[in-house]
Amino acid sequence: MPTDTATRASAQIGEQTLLDMFWIMLLSRRLDERSWMLHRQGKIAFHISAMGHEAAQVAAAFAIHRGVDYVHPYYRDLALVLAVGVTPTDFMMSLYGKQADLSSGGRQMPSHFSNRSLHIVSGSAPVATQVPQAAGLAFAIKYKQRCGLVDPNDTTQPRLALTCLGEGATSQGEWHEGMNWAGVHQLPFICLVQNNIYAISVPVQSQMAVEHVADRASAYGVKGVIVDGNDLLAMYDVMADAVQRAYSGEGATLVEAKTYRPVPHSSDDDDRSYRSRDEVEAWKRKDPIVRFQRYLTDEGLLDPAKIDAYEARARAEVDRAQADAEAAPLPAAEDALGDVYAPVEG
Repeated sequence: MPTDTATRASAQIGEQTLLDMFWIMLLSRRLDERSWMLHRQGKIAFHISAMGHEAAQVAAAFAIHRGVDYVHPYYRDLALVLAVGVTPTDFMMSLYGKQADLSSGGRQMPSHFSNRSLHIVSGSAPVATQVPQAAGLAFAIKYKQRCGLVDPNDTTQPRLALTCLGEGATSQGEWHEGMNWAGVHQLPFICLVQNNIYAISVPVQSQMAVEHVADRASAYGVKGVIVDGNDLLAMYDVMADAVQRAYSGEGATLVEAKTYRPVPHSSDDDDRSYRSRDEVEAWKRKDPIVRFQRYLTDEGLLDPAKIDAYEARARAEVDRAQADAEAAPLPAAEDALGDVYAPVEG
């Protein structure tokens, strides 16, 4: 990407949008922290975290046409789905397995995100299956445009499909098939790999023989880009470029965001068995929220009083979401026997 400020996409972001991005990152982090606490208190059965990934996910969300373009997230995409329109209460309902869980009515594990109205596509539990599914969505978009069923410039219609995964999932065959399909058909498709170095406990050097996931892009005929996933503005620039390529018919992009998760893989993982505390602490000093907060403060958009106000607002929203979820009814036992597929219309 160009380094000249005048040509950077992020240079065009307005002050309020920058603050909106900060807010989603902060809200995601505080909701995430509360979820870990609830698990440790025995109030919920499972949690998987987006901590450390917030900049990559929020930048991706703000670069696309949120609520219109298709988003096919993976289980670590809490900040992404919050930016697209999922609420803290929606997420808490899934953590508690309540009937009001918008993704599955309390029948699926938490973080298997889905919302038809927001164009968030329900993910399959097996790792990497979202990639060929999202590539199929991108194929449908291009097919409809080519057949004249929709105007390719109509911003009320989906014009790309975005999917996300970790670097470990790129060892799965589904990922290679999806990327190959996207390259062959020059699809309006963005594959965002959030490379946090570990596939649960397996380090990246044991997962692949190349240095970067993006090195594989040329084998599929797609553009590959490597970016600091903890730098929101750099991440936004790369994503904005990928979005414009997709919208203009230039094909798919593989974005590799280099980042780190400072917490265990999930609430069932003990990361002390495979990485040192020194390594974790070193990465915590690169925290994307602290980094972006410092930038906004230097730009005069944040000060201690405003930061305190954001923190109070986030705490209030998380408190309200937790209370709403705890008061909500559980699904009836017989709901487990209900329909899985949508009814046939006609």
